[in-house]
Order: sequence, then C-alpha cells, then structure tokens
Amino acid sequence: MQTSLHFQLDATSAGTRARAATFRTLHNEVLTPLFMPVGTHATVKAQTPDFLHDSGSQILLANTYHLLLRPGAEVFRSIGGIHKFMSWERSVLTDSGGFQIFSLPHSRSMSEAGAAFQSYLDGRTILLSPELSIEMQKAIGSDIMMVLDQCVPSTVDEATARQAMELTHRWAARSLAARGDSRQAMFGIVQGALNRSLRQASAEALCAMPFEGFAIGGLAVGEEKTEREDTCEFTAALLPENKPRYLMGVGTPLDILEAVHRGVDMFDCIIPTQVAQRGGAFTSRGFLQLRRGIYKTSNDPLDPDCGCPTCAKYSRAYLHHLTKCKETLGWQLIGQHNIFFYHRLMAEIRQSILEDRFLALYNERRAMLAVDDLDNPVTPMRRNPPRSITLGEYKIHTAIEGFSSILHVSSGEIMHARTPPMDEARSLYIEQSRLASRLREDAGEALVIWDVGLGAAANAMAAVECYEALACEGSVRPMHIVSFENDLNSLRLALKNNDRFPYLRHAGPPALLKDGLWRSKRHEGLSWELHEGDFLDLLAQATPPDLVFYDMFSGKTCAPAWTEDAFQSMRAICGSRDVELFTYSCSTASRVAMLGGGWGVARGRNAGDKEETTIAFTDLDKARERGHEILAAEWLKKWNRSTAKFPPGMCFADHEKFETRVRALPQFAGIDSV
Repeated sequence: MQTSLHFQLDATSAGTRARAATFRTLHNEVLTPLFMPVGTHATVKAQTPDFLHDSGSQILLANTYHLLLRPGAEVFRSIGGIHKFMSWERSVLTDSGGFQIFSLPHSRSMSEAGAAFQSYLDGRTILLSPELSIEMQKAIGSDIMMVLDQCVPSTVDEATARQAMELTHRWAARSLAARGDSRQAMFGIVQGALNRSLRQASAEALCAMPFEGFAIGGLAVGEEKTEREDTCEFTAALLPENKPRYLMGVGTPLDILEAVHRGVDMFDCIIPTQVAQRGGAFTSRGFLQLRRGIYKTSNDPLDPDCGCPTCAKYSRAYLHHLTKCKETLGWQLIGQHNIFFYHRLMAEIRQSILEDRFLALYNERRAMLAVDDLDNPVTPMRRNPPRSITLGEYKIHTAIEGFSSILHVSSGEIMHARTPPMDEARSLYIEQSRLASRLREDAGEALVIWDVGLGAAANAMAAVECYEALACEGSVRPMHIVSFENDLNSLRLALKNNDRFPYLRHAGPPALLKDGLWRSKRHEGLSWELHEGDFLDLLAQATPPDLVFYDMFSGKTCAPAWTEDAFQSMRAICGSRDVELFTYSCSTASRVAMLGGGWGVARGRNAGDKEETTIAFTDLDKARERGHEILAAEWLKKWNRSTAKFPPGMCFADHEKFETRVRALPQFAGIDSV
C-alpha cells in the first residue's frame, strides 16, 4: 500500500528491525535511513546550501516558531516559500513549534487553545495554536509538516504525561483540519513519556488519523540512554510498516545506529554543527576535541578515511588554531566534516540493509562510535570531591534544561523551577518595571526597590546588573535596594556553588551576608541593604519603596505574606507615593488580597508556566499612562465565579461589605455589576 509520499519499503535485514525505504516528497526522492541537518532559521549554522546539497542532504529541518517571529508568514508568501527563499531545491521538514513548548518554558504558558509565547524579539505575546502552526507551515511551503504537540520531560509522572498526550491528540486532529487541501505531507507525533501503556494509546489514536508518517516524540529530554532505546523500540513496533518513522531530536552517530537497529527511518539533531562550534569532530578514529593542545602542530588531516572538503584540504593544526581563536571558519569547516560523516554513515547503513548485512555493521560500528580519540587518548582529570548541594532547608536543583536553582526541601517549592533565575528576574521584574527608564529619570532622590524574598538574590542582582550597565553609559539616579529574607541559607548555598549561579560572582552578595550592607565602590549611587527576619515585622523600619519585587514562597508555604493584612500594611507604608509591585502570582486569591489591601491590580506578562503574572499599583492614572492591562469587567466576572472570591477565614457576614469595597475601587468605576 502506498501513501501520498509513495512510500516503498525496499529491504529489511535479518536479526534486526532495520529497514531501508524510498519515498517521494514534492521536491525529491528520499532514501532512508536518513539524517536531516537542522536549519532552524532557514539556515544550517555556518553552512551553505551548496555544501549541504553536495554532501548528500536530502531534507533540511526548519522551525515554524522561529520563522513565524522572523521573517514572518508574509515574507514566505510573497517570495513563494522557503525553497526559493533559501535557494534550496530539495525537501524541507518543518517542526511545528512543539519543541519550543518544552525548551522555552520561561517564555510560554499552556492552554487548550495553544501555547502563548512571549516573543524574544519584541516582547509581544503570540498564541501558537495548531491552526496558526499549520497556517505558518503552509506559508513556509515545507514538504513535510509536523502537528503541534506538547512535549514534556520523559521522566514526568503518569498523570502529567497522560495530560500532555491527550492534548497532543486533540491538537493533532485540529492540525489535520487546518491542513485543508494542501499537498504537503503531515506527520503525527506519538507521545507518552516512558510509559508503555501511554505510548501504545498514543500510537493507536494517531494511527487512526490520516497522517503520511509518524514521529516518536518526547525522547532525548531527560531519560537514560537505555530507557530511550527501549521506548524507541517499543514505539516503533507500534507504527505502520508502510509509512516513515521519525525519531525527533536524536542524536549522536551511535544514537542513530541504535535507533535504526530498532526500526526508525528518519533523524534530525543540531549535534553535528553544535559540537563543531566548540571544536568537536566525529571521525573514524573516534570523537576528537580539536581544542586540545596535542593538535597544535599536527599536520594530519582531520580524518584519514574521509573524503570531505575539510579533510581533503585542512590540517588538524589549522582547525585547532581556528577553534582556539573562535573563528567562524573553524566552525564551518568542522561542521562540514561532521555533516559529511553523518551522511556517509547513513549511506553505509542503507547499503548494508539492502545487502542484508546490517547486523554485522551494527556490531562493528557501535564499538567504534562509542570511543574518544583512539590515537591520542584523553587522560581523565583528577577531580576534587563534590561540594555539598544542601544547606539547612535548601538544596540545589538542576533543571532538565541545565540551569540550577534553589529547592526548599520541606515544601518542595523551587525558586525559578522552569526558568533560569536571571532570565525570569530580568523579564518579570526588571523589564516590566521599566527599571532602565526609571533610572534615567532626573528625579534627584534615590529609586528604592524592595526585594521581598531575597532567596538566591537573582532579582536583586538583575537590578544591580541593570544599574551598572546604565551607569557605564552615562548619568543615572541613585538606586537603593532593600532585601528582606528570614533564612539566608538559600543565598549562602548558592554562593558556595557560584559556578552554578554565575551572577553571584560579584562583590555585592558576599558583603551583604557579612555586613548586611553593600555600597558600590565603582558607582557611588548604588547601595544594597539586608533586613533579616520576618518581612511583616520589618517593613515599617525600611525606607518606603518606589518598586516592590514580591517573590515570596507561595501562599501554601508562606500564607501570612499573601493576606489582605500583609498588602494593607505595605500600602500604608507607601502612602501617597507612586509605587508599583510586581509578582509571579496570578491567582484570584492573591489579587483579592491586593485589592482588599488597597492596591490597584493589573495583569502582568507571562512567566514560566503561568499565562500571566500580576502588577499592583498605588496610582491608577500612572498605571494607565504606563499601558498596564488593568483588571476590569472580565476579571470581575471571573471573580464572581471563583471559589477564592473572599479572603480565607473571612466571616460570611463580612462578604457583602468586602465585595462592595472592592467594586468601589477606582479601577472598577463605571463598570456595571456583573
């Protein structure tokens, strides 16, 4: 049976699930197994289309999300698609943007409608729905479109994996509907983390839909190698024999060899060009790191058994020199070799399947592909004993994305769980508060920031970073940070491990811990003081603020900090000052407490897995001038339906009085009762 890709199974090989096939896209015939170089922005890093063609690339991968932001759908429509745009005559596969749901957690939030992303170009919010993803892929004109899916870490619990899988199925149906009569092929994506029953359910659901091929998603995102291989083999066996099977985001040459053995046809990964940028090369003599000094005077070719343009012309010494100098040419030349190496490996694998000898090749190559530099073995460095990652109630948590943050052990709450600490600090607090603009104001008096919940000092250090950058450019007003914290072990732990928290490599945090006060020697207008203890007991002692960065643990862990009384006390300190408060919480309960405490409230930008955050303010006119999205009639409707309409513990007899007081706030003036 043939699909619209005219998929033809050419051969299988005894003792293995490896297979060779042929299919035809709108632009060329494709021979499998194959590797697809990644060209996220319609370009493979440091490579030309001519080289990619000559090296044997059959399909390039581009990314819908990034191309949606720049150059945008209209550019592709006006030019006639991505093939003309990048002068590429062969096939293109477009990822739907689903991986960005996983890889950019600090810039998006999830809902049934889609993923709301905050653009890294201009800060605007874009709802990437299945319909928009497919519309964009149709404008791009790719040969193979991917459905929008929700990718979660492969090690999540069953409930989380099931929820993401079921959403992926609903989005898959919407993606098919959005395709209309387009001649572009479309692949479904099987999800389910490491859970076999979920993988089977996902395959069954998607195979019932009219897709031209299927991808295995949700792997290479946190699991062990053996777990990935077992799940890959199990899932591949569930997919139709007469359609292509694509393992997304994998991997090294050895990973690909293992997946072919388990029945997969198509692969993509950034590894060939990513490691090349750092001097890494895959060769017949193992994996070489060309930054090593041993190559400084080596006149040998990069790989004696390779016929690529790099190996034919350039020595290891020259590639070492380019890598050490961080010259783009080094990245390009080593990247050319790596891509050539991948394509040659895929051609050899295909030929071995056609000749029914893949198992012998598999056993021979898996040992070679697993080794480092055979000719110049690396001597492992002697390492110091690992430092402690716990202190008191706190522990260092390393996210699957690679960054570190602080975990509060007894509550399980993580500071910046899915977001690098400084990224969230800059986005949620520094940028939203327009700190740079405020510092440039000729106000005379110091700008006072209350940093409520010092934690590991990311928010305060983001403010310090902003001040120091501006002060180096010109005149700025003084800035005084007042941090509140009742347990300094989080900062102490982060400082002891400042290789994981590089923003702490600064004179301020150690001085703050030692003396409770730091004054910049370089910028005399910059100072930072610490109030250690319970915030609500100490706030009356502090200089009234202009900005409040409110980053306390949640109401579940730190209930007194999120009450009407707490916000009322802060509001009293502010008096007639124009003050704005920024916080990650967008819960109705938190906003009710702020409104009850006498603050105006507006929606803030999205952060982490929250579609929005909260801005509180004392001056409604100023809030409107600053363009804040002030809560109004729609929020009142939501509030009216909420189970958190009134502060916890409030007597029923006081409900009507409280509701009247909230509705009488200036921001709700003129709004009919809802």
